[in-house]
Amino acid sequence: MRYISAAIAAALLATTALAVPAFAQDKGFVGIAMPTQSSARWISDGNSMVEQFEAAGYETDLQYAEDDIPNQLAQVENMITKGVNVLVIAAIDGTTLSNALANAAAADIKVIAYDRLIRDSENVDYYATFDNFQVGVQQAETLVAGLEERFGDVETWNVELFGGSPDDNNAYFFYDGAMSVLQPLIDSGDIVVKSGQTGMQTVGTLRWDGSVAQARMDNLLSANYTDDQVHGVLSPYDGLSIGILSSLKGVGYGSGDMEMPIVTGQDAEVQSVKSILAGEQYSTIFKDTRELARVTVGMVDAVLSDGEPEINDTETYDNGVKIVPSYLLEPVPVTEANWREVLVDSGYYEASEIE
Repeated sequence: MRYISAAIAAALLATTALAVPAFAQDKGFVGIAMPTQSSARWISDGNSMVEQFEAAGYETDLQYAEDDIPNQLAQVENMITKGVNVLVIAAIDGTTLSNALANAAAADIKVIAYDRLIRDSENVDYYATFDNFQVGVQQAETLVAGLEERFGDVETWNVELFGGSPDDNNAYFFYDGAMSVLQPLIDSGDIVVKSGQTGMQTVGTLRWDGSVAQARMDNLLSANYTDDQVHGVLSPYDGLSIGILSSLKGVGYGSGDMEMPIVTGQDAEVQSVKSILAGEQYSTIFKDTRELARVTVGMVDAVLSDGEPEINDTETYDNGVKIVPSYLLEPVPVTEANWREVLVDSGYYEASEIE
């Protein structure tokens, strides 16, 4: 992150023209509001955007709110005061930014929702994200593939369901996508949710908190599986998967004759990829943040030059006030079979980070 005040810039210019590079202000000033640094995924997003925006000639102001809603609101308002030309926002709670975005609109600042849809505001110009329904489909498909692989001789699979944070619009798409695959198997009796807990209002995990997921898994196991075995767990995010796996291992799964259940995930975080190679987590979904940053930079280039950003979806994302024009990228499922090809050969990770 580089922010150079006008006074400093002027002083440098006065000193020597040769010493001063072509400043990013030539193209514009982009405020980037990210939710938290507690997830490696969001750190990667922020770094990718700063790198690509600055390479394209923009000045950036990257701020992390550490999952504190008032903090993110203050950061966004501060960016407006600083005079950014565009706001790129990955919202903590997609329903809390309406007043701030009204202020942005009054200052003629364009707003791009980044990976999380901003709801209840007409002042969201575009949305850059992945195909979130497809993420859920892929999570469920890898769950079923793992169940067939590891528990193919079991007539009925016991599966428990976890959802993401109820204040994150994406969580509903993940869940609905997964249930489009799992519900027919529940209806046919091939899968049983022994706890009976289904639906996002029941299985959601506020703030995507792994410790909350671990505590809930503890409760599910003690209430429903003292004399039975859980075969699979739908987890929508690697950070939740870590907590779920800790709970499972705490009661003996993965040791002796208790095979580890099939546990899914999302974001291909290093710890979870290592867990996959260790035979614990079964799968994750890779969302290439470099590509999402590239799409976002393209959107900004277009809106600041009075052009039309590239859009491939104008129907799916209704934020309660309007359909937000969107660009959807394709997610990629990752298992032990393809992790190197997807994550290392693409240059996203070094093999030494995983092995």
